[in-house]
Amino acid sequence: MASKTIEEVRSYYGPLIAKGALQLEAVKLSARKPFKWASGYWMPIYNDNRRFLSRSESRSLIAEAFEATLEALDFKPDQIAGTATAGIPHATTLADRLALPLSYVRSSGKDHGLHNLIEGLSSDGSYHHAQVLLIEDLISTGGSSVKAVQAISAAQGVVPYCLAIFTYGFPASVEAFAAIEPQCKAIALLDYDTLIETALKIGYVHESDAKVLQAWRIDPFGWGETHGFIPVRE
Repeated sequence: MASKTIEEVRSYYGPLIAKGALQLEAVKLSARKPFKWASGYWMPIYNDNRRFLSRSESRSLIAEAFEATLEALDFKPDQIAGTATAGIPHATTLADRLALPLSYVRSSGKDHGLHNLIEGLSSDGSYHHAQVLLIEDLISTGGSSVKAVQAISAAQGVVPYCLAIFTYGFPASVEAFAAIEPQCKAIALLDYDTLIETALKIGYVHESDAKVLQAWRIDPFGWGETHGFIPVRE
């Protein structure tokens, strides 16, 4: 695929990834029988991008889409970093494809040994001002992704972009990335609207359910209670 704009890359790969996600159940949609998230809220969507790992074709497609995104951005990173644990395999596939060094960022430092927060760096624990591309599997509220960006920055890495497979598009994630200094732009191959459009097109959901799913996107944390599913506080 020749170099395109970001919009063209996402419009091409987004539906392909959405179709694969629904087939592999990396994403499940259920407007009538929602899923209880760890937060206790009932949501009509459940995401498990680890299911992409079961198919080499899916891993290759995602890496190809990430590479096309880099070409559209005209960004040539010095290193690839993945978020632990879900971002690591996709960061690895991309790093191998581009023949670049690989590292990964833990959610917290180890409680033993050298207490590393980032693995894959030289003994001094520095990126030495290298241009680093961060790979994430899912951007929800953006909190964990932003922490990874900050960890890389603290290790003298420059992180202008965080690429993800999927994003819910929550306002919280937009606000979280907007607050980062220096700036880091989050770009996802697949967004929620494209997911619903694809699900409707391939017959995964009916139009009536699609409207309910689209309503969730407007008020995700109020959606369950509005539809009779009371949050479970544990």
